Amino acid sequence: MKQPLLSFLAALRFLTIIPVSWRAESDGRNFADGLFYFPLIGLVIGGLCAFSTGMLGLFLPHTLVVFSGIVMLAGFSGFLHVDGLADTADGLLSSRSREEKLVIMRDSRTGVMGVVAILAVLGGKFAALSALPNGMLLPALLLMPIAGRCAIVISMAMLSYARPEGGLGRLFYSAETMRAAWFCTSFTGVLLCLSVVFSEISWKTAVLLVLVLTATLLLFVRWCRQSLGGATGDTLGAICEISELMTAVSFTIGLNGT
Repeated sequence: MKQPLLSFLAALRFLTIIPVSWRAESDGRNFADGLFYFPLIGLVIGGLCAFSTGMLGLFLPHTLVVFSGIVMLAGFSGFLHVDGLADTADGLLSSRSREEKLVIMRDSRTGVMGVVAILAVLGGKFAALSALPNGMLLPALLLMPIAGRCAIVISMAMLSYARPEGGLGRLFYSAETMRAAWFCTSFTGVLLCLSVVFSEISWKTAVLLVLVLTATLLLFVRWCRQSLGGATGDTLGAICEISELMTAVSFTIGLNGT
């Protein structure tokens, strides 16, 4: 990484709506190295969401705080990953050929499957997070976007890009993708361990979270490989949203199992 700050800013501008325009003209040369900073950007998003919901929790009921947190998680990325989730559902669940699925996923219109997928994932997040007490809600909101961005990098390392003509997600692929995946996994693992030490998360919940996320990622990667022959920008957004959901679910299961 020759210019780490520029690589970080390139990824930050791509993954969030945070208005930082300095040296934006150089983003095209720094997208690939920006992959190393995906979990860090997830930490930024999670930190902002946790802080904001913590403040809202001082005067709003728990369910409204959870709802606000979910909207902020999606909103900080400009709903980019939610859109990818909808397009992925429309394509993968269409029972069409590989080529037709890719065409469907490129269509800007959202079909029934896409709407159902959005409702299911966002509703699942709300149900899971609403079951958590305040002491567990903030750590969950902190870790969800980190896990989601780490899942993006790992899935990129496991899948080649499916569109021969290229696409938005292709910008981040490089010879360093596998190394970035290992780095992001290690970074996320360290943050998870620190969360166990400094919050109410138990080691049992942490282990469950790792197992659930690993199984989810492997199954989704296999589905994408069989259906599309690889990944697209939409599937990368989808695995981010799905990983956030499974993080929230793991927290809830871990809490009920203690």
